[in-house]
Amino acid sequence: MGVQLTRKQKLKVYRTPIGFHDAYVAAPSQKAALVAWGSDHDLFARGIAELVGDPELTREPLAKPGEVVRRSRGTAAEQIAALPADRPKRAREVAEPSPPPPAPKPKPKPKPDRAPLDAARAALDETAARHRRERDALAEREAALARERRDTEKRQAAEVATLRAEAEQAQAAYDAAMRKWRG
Repeated sequence: MGVQLTRKQKLKVYRTPIGFHDAYVAAPSQKAALVAWGSDHDLFARGIAELVGDPELTREPLAKPGEVVRRSRGTAAEQIAALPADRPKRAREVAEPSPPPPAPKPKPKPKPDRAPLDAARAALDETAARHRRERDALAEREAALARERRDTEKRQAAEVATLRAEAEQAQAAYDAAMRKWRG
């Protein structure tokens, strides 16, 4: 099974044992290597597959990216020698009870649904953005009110100053008229 690769992807070489052979594949990621091997189990998490760094072992897989390259792990004689020794045979008249069949594995639990988490985070982000917009609008209104207050206070101060000057002139004229009237 091949893996679709683009020219820009950096390739690494991965290895996993398959019977008396090792299967090598040059792929951009562990996930791509698992796809190339046709495995639906994470062989890396189980410690069955590994990254290969030896240039001699990586040369052929790098020449055929995405293609599984099989290499024998020794000669046939070495492989036979590595097999465990046979168990001693028991007498035929003593029948050994067969072990009960293993209980079927329970179906794996379904992966939890991420949609509620994504919806909650989206709602939180949307609310935070709305709150920022509301605060910005309030800040603009506060700035406009502060400008209006300064303009109003300035206008009022000028008006009071003008009227105070007029009142002082009127007081001075009245005082002068009273002095003149009293004689």
